[in-house]
Amino acid sequence: MLFGHNSNVTLGGMVIHVQTEDRGMHSAMIDTTVYYRGRVLHRRTQSYSDLLPLDADREQALKLRVDDQHAGVMQELRSGALAVPPPTPPPAPVASSIAAAQPTAPAPPAPAKALSVDLLNPRTWLAGKQATLYLITRNKDTGLVAVGARVTARIQGAAELTEVSTTTNADGNAHLQFEMPRLVAEDAALAIDAVLGEARGQLRFQLRAKPKVPAAR
Repeated sequence: MLFGHNSNVTLGGMVIHVQTEDRGMHSAMIDTTVYYRGRVLHRRTQSYSDLLPLDADREQALKLRVDDQHAGVMQELRSGALAVPPPTPPPAPVASSIAAAQPTAPAPPAPAKALSVDLLNPRTWLAGKQATLYLITRNKDTGLVAVGARVTARIQGAAELTEVSTTTNADGNAHLQFEMPRLVAEDAALAIDAVLGEARGQLRFQLRAKPKVPAAR
């Protein structure tokens, strides 16, 4: 079983996202990452190889370590023991001192803007049949978060239609939860779309349907 946490903390007007996850027994690492608008500000890892192989008691000990590491980073952020750099302000526009002597031709229409969609918990988004997606959406050209974008997740190739939507908050984050349907197609996929005005973005993950067990003869 994989354990993890996703939390937000506001510091000086900055909404900081903290994600802690168990990387799995193949690496036996607890990984905590601190993000601001998709940018990594801090990372902390802890090995739990001493708990392998896992059993019921050691799984409980692992969960406590994950909880403690996440809570510790959150406390350090709130107390100031873990300092994060302030956001870099955008450069001020430079005014041109040269006036146009002749009228210019109208500029061609700007191409439609593109959005990027990133999944913040790629290793822990699915626990059993429960899907929990923590997402951030940004403008690909400027890197600024997309506030108020409509984010929709759908499962393609499932036995029944599964589609959920929400709107990104002031930090560009979106949170979606749903129960995973039964997959029936070999090319089943999780498709995540973001729309803000004319801007579009998509994230897609291939899913595997469980192989059918042949009937006994």
